[in-house]
Amino acid sequence: MIDQSAVPHAARPAVSTVQQWWVLTVRMITPTLRNGELATQIIGSIVFTIGYYLPLKQLMGAVQPLSSYAQYLTPLIVLQAIWFAAVSAAFRSATDSVQGINRRFRAMPINSLTPLASRMTASMYRCCVALAVSVICGHVIGFRFHEGPLYAVGFVGLALLIGAALAFIGDLIGIATENPEATAPLMLVPQLTLGLASVGLQPVENFPEWIQGFVRNQPLSQWVYGLQAFAGDSTDAAPEVTWSVLAPGLAWAVGCIVVAVALHAMVSRRRRS
Repeated sequence: MIDQSAVPHAARPAVSTVQQWWVLTVRMITPTLRNGELATQIIGSIVFTIGYYLPLKQLMGAVQPLSSYAQYLTPLIVLQAIWFAAVSAAFRSATDSVQGINRRFRAMPINSLTPLASRMTASMYRCCVALAVSVICGHVIGFRFHEGPLYAVGFVGLALLIGAALAFIGDLIGIATENPEATAPLMLVPQLTLGLASVGLQPVENFPEWIQGFVRNQPLSQWVYGLQAFAGDSTDAAPEVTWSVLAPGLAWAVGCIVVAVALHAMVSRRRRS
């Protein structure tokens, strides 16, 4: 038996941060292919489409300004599907914390940011699946990109930025609570509340006057405005892709990431101490 402590440091194999990140990312993604999590994500996007479009088409379709309710509603469906993907991020983060896996990582020669980076990569994988399925579902009910491929790329980029913000928030909730069962309500209650009180369902003018300020300025509504602008419409009623339309949504997304990362660092520092 060779005493590993006696082996010179130079003789030990070099530690590759990229390889560690890849191994930990595969560890997060592979189970989703066999435990039904990926199927749940796909089904969730379909359910959001059916659950919003079928019951609301006749009721809200006549009061929205775009060429079809599918064109108006699909950005909200995309956001709800991405938010649902972030619930998994919170659950995985809390599970790693409560099982002591994060504590084990801190005792190993692993960069402190590598586990977080792997969880974020896995979260963005789920976000991409949610985005792709929800856009396909939107296409089935009548949603189209009317502004060309460049704006379609802008639509995807904005959606993924929002997904990253929600994934950081979900990971923070999981790390902070260390309770996998608590992550779902902590993520889903704001999702449903902001979704119902947003311009994604109907124009802000159709809400009671006392709540219109909140509806117009809350993050989900600002993200809907940005996605509707990138998607465009066959009429001139869609928001234009201007800085005044995109800036509030971008500020919300970037602000959420900055705050979540700062709080994440604070919580992690306390865990290490």
